[in-house]
Amino acid sequence: MLVKDICTLDAVSCGRDTNILEAARLMRLHHTGDLIIVDDPQGDRTPVGIVTDRDIVVEVLAAERDPATTRVSGIMPARLVIASAAEDVAEAVERMRLHGVRRLPVVDHDGSLLGIVTLDDILTLHAGQAATLAAIVAKEQTREQRSRR
Repeated sequence: MLVKDICTLDAVSCGRDTNILEAARLMRLHHTGDLIIVDDPQGDRTPVGIVTDRDIVVEVLAAERDPATTRVSGIMPARLVIASAAEDVAEAVERMRLHGVRRLPVVDHDGSLLGIVTLDDILTLHAGQAATLAAIVAKEQTREQRSRR
């Protein structure tokens, strides 16, 4: 399965200069725990970073920084790990493991933001596959029991 098949397409994004107060408002408005930081919010939206609700708590609130003047660019990790829409989910999982991240912005063939894939998305996929396999086993057992009556 490809990343584009399971990613959330409506990833919320903002520019580097967005302050933490506005970032928190965006998260609340869109019911999300992350924002993808992009170079050109009105243009091609090339991802350059990601900020999570935990980043806001740990890097701003707990450090007693002013959320009205602190910019998302000041708390986003230095290195962004991304996924290509056309890559296999297994490749994305391996990249998450290697870099210790739970979220990957997903880009199209031009490098523009397409969406986001999260650990939750991948767990949902695998749970569904496991349930399907369990149903096959149960059906086979039922078929076998009926054939021996």
